[in-house]
Amino acid sequence: MSRGRSTSVDSQDEKTRSNVFQIDVISHTSIDNHVLNNTEINVDDNKILLSPNKTNLHRNLKERHMIMIALGGTIGTGLFLASGQVLASSGPGGSLISYSIVSIMVYFVMTTLAELSTQYPISGSFSTYGSRFVDEAFGFALGYNYYLAGVTVIASELIAAGIIVQFWLPHFPTIIWSLLGMIIMFILNAFTVKSYGEAEYWFAMIKVFTVIIFIIVGLLVDIGVLGHVKIGFNNWKIDGAPFYKGISGIVTSSIASSFAFGGTETIGVTAGESANPRRDVPRAMHGTIWRIILFFVGSIFIMGLVIPYNDPSLVHNEIKSVDVSPFTLVFIKSGLKPTVHIMNAVILTTILSAGNSALYVGTRILYALANEGKAPKQFTYVTRHGIPIWCLIFTTFISTILFGLSFIGNKIIYRWFVNITGVMAFIAWFGILLAHWRFRRAFILQGYSLNDLVYKTLFFPVRSIITSLLICIFILGQGYSAFTTHPFNFSNFLAAYITIPVFLSVFLVYKFVKKTRFIPLREIDLVTDSIMFYQTEQISNI
Repeated sequence: MSRGRSTSVDSQDEKTRSNVFQIDVISHTSIDNHVLNNTEINVDDNKILLSPNKTNLHRNLKERHMIMIALGGTIGTGLFLASGQVLASSGPGGSLISYSIVSIMVYFVMTTLAELSTQYPISGSFSTYGSRFVDEAFGFALGYNYYLAGVTVIASELIAAGIIVQFWLPHFPTIIWSLLGMIIMFILNAFTVKSYGEAEYWFAMIKVFTVIIFIIVGLLVDIGVLGHVKIGFNNWKIDGAPFYKGISGIVTSSIASSFAFGGTETIGVTAGESANPRRDVPRAMHGTIWRIILFFVGSIFIMGLVIPYNDPSLVHNEIKSVDVSPFTLVFIKSGLKPTVHIMNAVILTTILSAGNSALYVGTRILYALANEGKAPKQFTYVTRHGIPIWCLIFTTFISTILFGLSFIGNKIIYRWFVNITGVMAFIAWFGILLAHWRFRRAFILQGYSLNDLVYKTLFFPVRSIITSLLICIFILGQGYSAFTTHPFNFSNFLAAYITIPVFLSVFLVYKFVKKTRFIPLREIDLVTDSIMFYQTEQISNI
């Protein structure tokens, strides 16, 4: 194994390397939690960085927590409600292909993130990777745009929570239930990261069981065991099926379905609080990816079997219409009477889970930005339980303010925020791929071997090129409807593409003010926060 580079890059980098030894961590069964839980150790008055970003966060998240956090952030209203629109726009065959394409894309992005998160298990995740491997301005823009997306998600979930509860209590003010949901999410995040992990574990478990039961019930309905009518593949043979609108339908539904997969990248943020990132991050990534593919592709396949793509209920798939959720429609066909109330309860837990996850991620992104000097220093404060409490309070406050804006006038301000953050998940995925691309190039250029990596993705760089092209197609193609309407719909055009100039503006302003530069590959810091480097002599004495 390589012991480091034979050539000197710069004096600062050599000074860092002189204090550490590179060792083959793959040959060890685990990395001592004592090492990972302490920011630095002193050896002959030299401080050696051991854990991410000099943080005081506690590493209490287990593999099961991380899997469920990613699932909880992904399986939500996009699957339970909006999937009906995907089926309606492309038919059963087209929607199945769409979900399969996006699943492969998500697999490539998440395994890429697994390599970075295992090598550098830091709380800031892709924001920090963008700063380190690309440009500080890029990391800044990535971090704040994703933070804005997070608080917007929280506000959206608060609105949805009030609507869902109103289904049972129509005369009770929705704002009360929304604020109660905010209080619950704050409490779950305020004590320990383990309490957040446990809550998210059980929230996600409810959704997982719902999807599994849905797939089983849907199959029984299709073969005639439930519902007393055998459907088979009849809905694939009706006029226009199975590929409604052909290629254009598949492209349209692929763009729509890709939004449902947003949230899988949150597992990268949890790496900074993982008890054993070298072992758990890759396992959690793979466990999450295959579950997501199974649940999403399996669910859309069952919907296409049981529900005709031209069912009028599918095109009215809004959050306040839980009675026409594709899941509900399948359960109704099975003869299960209380389906609407059960799905309403499931969707309520889904909303709380998504908001809970967004609050956690927003808090950690802001904390990472503060640690890097890109946010006020006060946000670096951490309680003795490992919670960045001021980040949590501020994120809760901003989310609540944004939620309040939805009650002002005709919601123009709120809608602008939603539009601005609409494609932020795509930009985050692209940022992950770009950071990884430059990390790999720097890793080789600076004299290391790919065998030195703790976890290595396959099919690089082909996978990154294909996925990046798909992301660009989805970002540019999501507003195509603005061009197909007559007259030209400027409002739809602005809603679809406003995120791009906002992101570029944040990037360029920071770059101009701070005079940052695109980091040369030879100057990229591959040592700090790396799990490959720690003081072997010190560890042997622990």
